[in-house]
Amino acid sequence: MSKHIDTFELYLEPADSQRLANLCGPFDDNIKQLERRLGVEISHRDNHFRIIGQPSGLLATSDILRDLYVETAPVRGTVQDIEPAKVHLAIQQSAALEQDQGVEDDKHTVIKTKRGLIKPRNANQQAYVRAILANDINFGIGPAGTGKTYLAVAAAVDALERQEIRRILLTRPAVEAGEKLGFLPGDLAQKVDPYLRPLYDALFEMLGFEKVEKLLERNVIEVAPLAYMRGRTLNDAFIILDESQNTTPEQMKMFLTRIGFNSKAVITGDITQIDLPRGQRSGLRHAIEVLSEVEEISFTFFNAFDVVRHPVVQRVVQAYEKHELQLEGKQAGKANGNGTHVKVEPDS
Repeated sequence: MSKHIDTFELYLEPADSQRLANLCGPFDDNIKQLERRLGVEISHRDNHFRIIGQPSGLLATSDILRDLYVETAPVRGTVQDIEPAKVHLAIQQSAALEQDQGVEDDKHTVIKTKRGLIKPRNANQQAYVRAILANDINFGIGPAGTGKTYLAVAAAVDALERQEIRRILLTRPAVEAGEKLGFLPGDLAQKVDPYLRPLYDALFEMLGFEKVEKLLERNVIEVAPLAYMRGRTLNDAFIILDESQNTTPEQMKMFLTRIGFNSKAVITGDITQIDLPRGQRSGLRHAIEVLSEVEEISFTFFNAFDVVRHPVVQRVVQAYEKHELQLEGKQAGKANGNGTHVKVEPDS
């Protein structure tokens, strides 16, 4: 049985030849990308576009064309180009909204900052933002470019501006990459500053350079290496641990047990980019195994297509202790030769 095919006629106003050319791209590359990704056929003459395909594809295509055409509007007299990457993001966002229709209105995952609205671009990002809003400890795991850190910083800024928290703490392990930290100039904070630059960049974009500098001076925003977290209890805070794949299991446990009342933590990382010494197990990999069944902790896993001391701390400690006892039991059984052969896999 063939699927239902419809036709949609679209007129883009105003009819500006340069804007229309930029929308379509060189050799109609942008149009071809829309056809290939959305399963439609598009023909056009001047500002008249004819779209043929399934009803859902027609709606998505027409909405994308309208939105992209708006973005071609002249800025200081110069018509704006539409790059293939911008078309790709528009398609991703459209697909996410379509998938989530009838589940939850998109307005629940829009993050508001003084510099504007930050909107998740796909279903996984929407699920991630919902999880951050609903849970005290959240893990965002996946490759670079999936918005894990950016959305976490946005949620922290939003919570600070709504006075739900009193400060933001941004941290990451200072793992050496080819050179020793001791050879870098300055004190320890200055030595690890380059490692924290992505966090600064996100803050500057959302709050502006001057506002961030003032908040840093007042310690409302604190950016520090993970080693500075030891011995602290962090209340009324939004804490982000970035690059968590480069923590050890002991560091991860230390970090998670720093979380105080009215605090929220987001842990981001990519388990395929571990820079720890060979044979040293990643604290992020370990946490996925140990904490997967602990209540009030969420895990959001991103993939290539997608280019929080507090009562929960007790359950974190119990889960780690349970896991450690099980591992010790296996190792003791193997050492005693009690007839049960236990193969203990080396840490990855």
